[in-house]
Amino acid sequence: MAAYVIVQVDVKDPGRYEAYKSMVPPSLEKFGGRFLVRGGKTHTLEGDWAPKRAGTVEFPCGEQAKAWSASPECADAKALRQATAGSMLIVAEGV
Repeated sequence: MAAYVIVQVDVKDPGRYEAYKSMVPPSLEKFGGRFLVRGGKTHTLEGDWAPKRAGTVEFPCGEQAKAWSASPECADAKALRQATAGSMLIVAEGV
């Protein structure tokens, strides 16, 4: 069953965050991940959730998504994201 990493990001250091953005796509390849949404405008339809930046990455399954997040391929990008932005990520499995 497909799984989706859904991320909310609040960029604190835009200059350094640009480097992070270029690091992510290569880290996804080995795990079958691909961006469905990346950094476009968000519009709140209900509630008070209003992320400044959002993204969704599709993986073949939840195990691949979790393996990507814990992988050496992702480690440098994750460290840079954590240093340049506040973020929240979840994995949601489903269709």
